[in-house]
Amino acid sequence: MNKDVTAYLADVPAERQSHVTQLHELIVGLYPNATVDMSYRMPTYRVGEGWVALANQKRYVSLYTCGEVHLAAFKKKHPDIKTGKGCINFKESDRLPITALKQVVRHAIEHPKG
Repeated sequence: MNKDVTAYLADVPAERQSHVTQLHELIVGLYPNATVDMSYRMPTYRVGEGWVALANQKRYVSLYTCGEVHLAAFKKKHPDIKTGKGCINFKESDRLPITALKQVVRHAIEHPKG
């Protein structure tokens, strides 16, 4: 992992550090050989053409994917967690549904075009 990613992850405020750490470990655990670098000022994890990214926002942590198709099952199963077209936004109070997130990450990495 490059020094910019390491610095980004270390600079996440304490109240969101747990979410960022859990998401980072989930992604790297699934894809230990992923290329991890900064893209659009976010840690981005790439395997082939597939990718996911993390972002520390003002009031939440986001997991970005390369399209809304990767989130379809997650949105149905977790309607209480805010999502966008291709991202999931976790408030500090949200529990991370790890099993569902593994499916999102795998789908985004393994099926980048949907």
